[in-house]
Amino acid sequence: MASGLLPICLGEATKFSHRLLNANKTYIATIQFGVTTTTGDQEGEVISEKQVVFNEVQLKETLQKFIGDITQVPPMYSALKFEGKPLYEYARKGIEIERKSRQITIYDIKLIKVEGSVTTLEVSCSKGTYIRTLAEDIGQALGCGAHLKGLERTQTGNFQLSDALSIEALEAIAVASREKILLPIDALLEGLSSIELTSTETEAIKKGQSIDFISKNEEELRLYSASGKFLGVGQPDLQGHLLPKRLIANIL
Repeated sequence: MASGLLPICLGEATKFSHRLLNANKTYIATIQFGVTTTTGDQEGEVISEKQVVFNEVQLKETLQKFIGDITQVPPMYSALKFEGKPLYEYARKGIEIERKSRQITIYDIKLIKVEGSVTTLEVSCSKGTYIRTLAEDIGQALGCGAHLKGLERTQTGNFQLSDALSIEALEAIAVASREKILLPIDALLEGLSSIELTSTETEAIKKGQSIDFISKNEEELRLYSASGKFLGVGQPDLQGHLLPKRLIANIL
């Protein structure tokens, strides 16, 4: 049911993979209204079926109510853990665990297509958003229930599905040529400001030493040598220093 973009980090890039987990996401979600299931998607057993009576105007008005900061209760069929076990293990045994609601942000919902009781949406959201739960909540708000019929991730941070390669396309490329299609490590960090260091500053950073740096905030920075080589990420403090936080190995 789920498909789409999956960024993969190799080697030193894995040091910055957490930025993908924390990044905003965009999905194409296909929702079946009028049918609820045990899992919130089409793989579960049908719980209830109701007639779908809303029109497109009512649908658009309802979707608008879900844009912005909202709260979600994570689904039982999820990998979130309770007492060391993922929730889906409890769900498969018919055990319901009380879950705390969490705040998420829905940046935008675009109505792509309506075909009878099936609707396709484009959803841009923050990390931690469960599109299954969003589909169920929209269905509940419309009074007919719903489940997620299909899901495709089209964007993670600044990475787009349109720029990705399928497994089949990757396999068709000669092994010796595959490295040429890899993005540089700092492509993971395009949201960060950058600074260029002098040769003296570069050597200090390589040794794990701080350098003098005046900053009005403590936001991480991309670090580059005078020759433009990516060094890693630095962390400024408010006392006039810049400390190395995460450096790539081949510059040490």
